[in-house]
Amino acid sequence: MEELLKHHLFATHAIAAAGSVTLASSLTHPLDTLKSLLQVGAGYRKQTNLSQVLDRVRSLSGFSGLYSGFGWSTFGRNLAIGARFGTYEILTAFYKDGREDNYVLVSEALSAGFAAGAVEAFVNTPFELFKLREQLSSASYVGKISPGKVAEGTSVISKSLPSYTPDRRAWNYTVGLLSVLPKHSCNLADSLKECPWMLTGSGRLPLASELKSPISVISLEGLGAIWRGLRPGIARDCVFGGVFFSTWQFLHIAMLDWKAVDMSPPPRSIDEIGSVSPLSASLAAGFSGSLAAVASHCFDTAKTRSQCIVIPKYISVERKLLRWEVPGNWLERKTGISPRDRSILFRGIGLRMACSGFASFGIVGGYLLAVKYIL
Repeated sequence: MEELLKHHLFATHAIAAAGSVTLASSLTHPLDTLKSLLQVGAGYRKQTNLSQVLDRVRSLSGFSGLYSGFGWSTFGRNLAIGARFGTYEILTAFYKDGREDNYVLVSEALSAGFAAGAVEAFVNTPFELFKLREQLSSASYVGKISPGKVAEGTSVISKSLPSYTPDRRAWNYTVGLLSVLPKHSCNLADSLKECPWMLTGSGRLPLASELKSPISVISLEGLGAIWRGLRPGIARDCVFGGVFFSTWQFLHIAMLDWKAVDMSPPPRSIDEIGSVSPLSASLAAGFSGSLAAVASHCFDTAKTRSQCIVIPKYISVERKLLRWEVPGNWLERKTGISPRDRSILFRGIGLRMACSGFASFGIVGGYLLAVKYIL
């Protein structure tokens, strides 16, 4: 370990990996934004297409809106992909321990990929939540609430609406409508103040695009909200990691076998064949990423749509006290898929295939080239 740190080998590989992930994120983030907006905008009766989403982002935020949430995405992906590949390398090191050849079976790559995906999902879920909220704000028009002080805020209001300014006109209109009723209670207005959503003038929860910062999310929805969508995230990343690493390992073995055909004398082990070219490894990674995106896309849609739901803390407490049962069959309950989203689970699959394929190609290719020319 001391020798490793002395030669700065670990730092060099870390810088190369971070640079390749950042470069791939900068190239594919617009595709990810369009994919997320397509998934969120899909409904049972009405579904937006790609041109409508692009026109809406351009009209409300300009083309720079396609890079909304880029900071959260880049930072989260650096940590998550590092956790994915780090976990995979640790597990495969145990598989290869004691073997004469530096060889990993496809089935072993599949199981290691499942475990690596679970770790990646836990690390990346909070960053994906804030990234998605930023992306939604680029295509959302949020009207300003007319300022006006209704009364001193109660403790319920301060906890449930930490960043809202009461709408005095809507409040007075509501009180005026109720003033004609028999006043069984002389504190009618004070009783209404205990209903926080009445003070917004809309009677609805805040939009997900209005809660973008960690402080606003935690204050309204609680600390556990930053891991909302963890179940579909684990299902998505486990499937993605398993398919990605097993397919990549299969293609890697096939390329080594093809390379060994023309070698004379025939190699006695895989180590004697050598490594494949960076371009071949990058193309194999890109194909594996696209295939893994297809296999895991339904869980990606479920996670994206679940993170767009705003659930205040008091509603979460009520659900726990009432033992609210999650709808759907066993698989949907375990993986976090809503039964209402069954018909739209594959929305944006083409964009995600392109995004994952280009990102995997860029990450692997950029890392191998950086290591080749830096070391």
